[in-house]
Amino acid sequence: MRKRPRLSLSEGEILRALGGLEAALTDHHDRYPGVPESRQPVHTVAGGAHLFRRDTAAKLGRIARGYLDRYAGGPAALADALGGAWSPGLAEVVHQRLRGKLEREPVESFLIDFEDGFGTRADEDEDAAAVAAAEETAAGVVAGSLPPALGIRLKPLSDITGGRALRTLDLFLTALVASDGSLPEGFSVLLPKIVRPEQVEVLARTLDRLEQGLGLARDAVAIDLMIETPQSLIGPDGRIVASDLVDAAGGRCRTVHLGAYDLTGSASVAAEEQTLDHPLLETARQILKLSLAQTDVQLSDGATNVLPVEPHRGRTALSAFERDENRSVVRHAWRQHYFDVRRSLSQGYYQSWDLHPAQLVSRYAAVFSFFLEGLDAAAWRLERFVAGAGQAILTGSVFDDEASGQGLLNFFLRGLASGALTPEEAARSGLSSKELETRSFREILERRGA
Repeated sequence: MRKRPRLSLSEGEILRALGGLEAALTDHHDRYPGVPESRQPVHTVAGGAHLFRRDTAAKLGRIARGYLDRYAGGPAALADALGGAWSPGLAEVVHQRLRGKLEREPVESFLIDFEDGFGTRADEDEDAAAVAAAEETAAGVVAGSLPPALGIRLKPLSDITGGRALRTLDLFLTALVASDGSLPEGFSVLLPKIVRPEQVEVLARTLDRLEQGLGLARDAVAIDLMIETPQSLIGPDGRIVASDLVDAAGGRCRTVHLGAYDLTGSASVAAEEQTLDHPLLETARQILKLSLAQTDVQLSDGATNVLPVEPHRGRTALSAFERDENRSVVRHAWRQHYFDVRRSLSQGYYQSWDLHPAQLVSRYAAVFSFFLEGLDAAAWRLERFVAGAGQAILTGSVFDDEASGQGLLNFFLRGLASGALTPEEAARSGLSSKELETRSFREILERRGA
């Protein structure tokens, strides 16, 4: 008979000690719920509000397909254009899915821009643009031609442009409701140039008033934040303030974007050195990642500012030299963008910005190849781990535990959402579609009785 171990604390004392943690752990679980349930777009495409039309997404897709046909018409040409070390089979799949994506859903998230992409204009011009963009949005809702996510970027809530920004917000939402009566699903407002949490609070309170006055559901409009000033990253007392800005949004914050070039510029980095791999931006990315990890806030990286713009365009007759120069410039920009997107993905940033329709080619090629290249290893590891009832296991030379199990599950969820992976490929993980929908590795194990 096994001897009963001796304890110094009674069961009641242990329970009372743990009871003191209940409120703290509840607060922790509320603040850090884990993987967001909503789909995260792989990019944000921004365009000036004066140019926005209900069919803008389809138009961008047509332009991107034109670039694909001219400079990467086949699988081998695409691999060569991007510098991807792909097998012929992988190149074939990436090229096929890329073309299909550009035809079916070329844009996942579009931002109607009243800031950099719109510029400083007369008040009556911005008034008219706000109403016109809202009416086009309403028409797009009816036609079903809008991308899955849509938003607007305001001017900063500064002492100079704050009034203009809130007026534009009011005009847009009022005209949208008057035209259609409903918001597009996933609608958001992006706030730039933040230096104080109070600016976010003002936007949140204004949205409260507008939603109530226009008969919209509470919190119908999300707030996205642009981290592009040093003060929106590090406070005057040296604290990291990203979570303070998120809290100031009052539960509305959905995405935090890194504004790479304003941030490096405000830190006195020379213009020619302002690239996405600058050490200052590497630091900013990791600060944001660690401070907002496991919250329901999504993170988005910055944009590649080397654009695939043909130097000789707008003419039908080009010399051989001009055609070669066009090809060289576009492919160089594609490679830079492809590299930047792949680096963002490797650092856990599954969304970043695109500034030109031709970047949709390198965007989806980077996303699709990232998930397809990792498919075999991820499927093998996850299938073995689940089969082992979630116990820590050595798969080859990789040690997997519950945390890595969730990471592997996230890989398949994001691959499916982006269109990089098919349901049949995701099934190689050993998980059913219903199990994938739980989005929780622990819940999957519990349901299996592990």
